[in-house]
Amino acid sequence: MKDVQITLKAHKHLAKLNKQDMAFIYEALEALKDWPNVSGVKNLTNRPGYRLRIGQYRALFEITGDAVIVTEIKRRNEHTY
Repeated sequence: MKDVQITLKAHKHLAKLNKQDMAFIYEALEALKDWPNVSGVKNLTNRPGYRLRIGQYRALFEITGDAVIVTEIKRRNEHTY
């Protein structure tokens, strides 16, 4: 069981979303506690870390020891990665 931590930058991204999307993303991030048994996760190719697919959004995160650190939440487009 991992501890999920959300950075200030990720919190700022979440604050810009509507409440329904925000709740949907928080629920999906809770699944990261069961790392590595999480579906929808892939390695990033051009930088270290992973991404979690959450509908139209992507959560970028890193694994450090017993923690999953969510660094960014972005809307999926051609500039996401």
